[in-house]
Amino acid sequence: MDLALAEARRAAGEGEIPVGAVLLGPQGSLLGTGRNAREGDPDPTGHAEVIAIREAARALGDRVLDDCTLVVTLEPCAMCAGAILAARLPRVVFGAWDEKAGAAGSVYDLLRDGRLPHPVPEVVSGVRAEQSAALLREFFEQRR
Repeated sequence: MDLALAEARRAAGEGEIPVGAVLLGPQGSLLGTGRNAREGDPDPTGHAEVIAIREAARALGDRVLDDCTLVVTLEPCAMCAGAILAARLPRVVFGAWDEKAGAAGSVYDLLRDGRLPHPVPEVVSGVRAEQSAALLREFFEQRR
């Protein structure tokens, strides 16, 4: 989570909503990193999770990310949950809950919806949640 938090701080420094993500391989190797880049690119799909998944898929040369773990500072939204499921990620670890758009248990629970034709990943929530939430609070307080 330290690496994901560092990516979130970089995003904030670039004027982006401070969300960071890392994708780890089976042995814990770093396969991909991402931070929000919707404004700078401009890209509506420029979420930290999507960027990290794309980078890891390129590094492995495969769209299926078996035995990998996505670590992200904020609960994934519906779009990111879809990307997680499409990549067949077996584990997702996140920090802060997203009470407005979360899709891993708060507003929706797409990741653990057994009706979808994808394996259900393990979801670990609340890891360094206060630090993740503080970055978001500080960012939005500065914008008001």
